Amino acid sequence: MKKLAILSLIPLVSLATFALVPIEKGDRVPDFTATDENGNQWKLSEQRASYLVIYFYPAAFTGGCTQQACSYRDHESDFSRLNANVIGISGDEYENLNKFKEYHNLNFTLLSDPEGKIAEIFSVTTGEGRTFEKEVNGNMLQLSRNITTSRWTFVVDGNKGKLIYKDEDVSAATDPESVLKFITKHNERKSCVIR
Repeated sequence: MKKLAILSLIPLVSLATFALVPIEKGDRVPDFTATDENGNQWKLSEQRASYLVIYFYPAAFTGGCTQQACSYRDHESDFSRLNANVIGISGDEYENLNKFKEYHNLNFTLLSDPEGKIAEIFSVTTGEGRTFEKEVNGNMLQLSRNITTSRWTFVVDGNKGKLIYKDEDVSAATDPESVLKFITKHNERKSCVIR
């Protein structure tokens, strides 16, 4: 009887520690759900694209993060041509992400990770959040976040659900170009294998 009770706990322990194991290139990315900038639930397994570009950034409405987001926005047609969807993730509350997206006319999904649960899945380092004020369209906004994530970028093969790219030393200014270069080369290699 005791053996049965102990064996039944093993799957629970494995699931509990799964998120603590760092995801490496070639690993399957566990499914996750988050709140998008509109307050809707977004689920990784429901995404239909050849590639999912998942980038973590410290905070909406800050210099480098705005530059990075606007650069992804400006490369939308390049990502679309490669059937790649871009997803930005930060510790910002979804209401602030909505304002950030609207103010900068961003054309991709922003996800709120206020407790750092998604960052933990990807082993992205986090620090303490903070609150600051920013004037947006003549209104002073209180922008709060519980955590601040590091600037890391990942690419997931949408067909296999596996991590194929990981950059822990991201340059906000050139991140989209680096990712596009990688996906283009990855597509070329896939084409050679198929032929």
